[in-house]
Amino acid sequence: MNMLDDEDDQSFHATRDGYSHLSDVEWDAVERMGSTMGIHAVSVMLEALNRDAQHATIAKFIQNELDAEREKVALLHQQGSQQAELLREQGAQQFELLRQQQAAAGGSMHSRRPETLKIDISKYRGVEEDSLLRWFVELDDAIRARRIDDGDMQVAFSQSNLAGRAKTWALGLKLHDPYAFGSLEVSSRGLGKRLNRLELSSELELNS
Repeated sequence: MNMLDDEDDQSFHATRDGYSHLSDVEWDAVERMGSTMGIHAVSVMLEALNRDAQHATIAKFIQNELDAEREKVALLHQQGSQQAELLREQGAQQFELLRQQQAAAGGSMHSRRPETLKIDISKYRGVEEDSLLRWFVELDDAIRARRIDDGDMQVAFSQSNLAGRAKTWALGLKLHDPYAFGSLEVSSRGLGKRLNRLELSSELELNS
């Protein structure tokens, strides 16, 4: 039995056979109208309309269904676009936060003080037992390990490792000329020349 067969009202029956002029598509629309408006209401409406009006009414109902579906699709599309935009904004924010964190981490790594190794060297006294060349090698290794880059600090460090007559000579020269040791190279060269003269003088004294 068709859904438009009204069992409660024996005086009215709407069957597919009674509306054979309607296409299958139109009759499916009629059944959907019955689900929305009620079976009896649809049956009364169809009975009151002629065939052209029935076609027009069913066509308008189908058009309304299509319009409603289009609105749903448009709404879903709008919601999807808004969701996609929100995801893009969140992604951009997360990327910027990550970039800032990486920049901060990189800055802290650059600002971190390099590790140093404290190497002690023997005092150079300027006596025959001391090797000036070996002392220069030890001094250079210690300066590199301690990462002493400033020229004045290098000179001060080298002079702090002098003793005996070598230190006496360095202090005397510095008192005479505070800028006598402009760099480690100048200080080392001057120390070498001074000690060579002292050694030569010692040899002359021994031979005389």
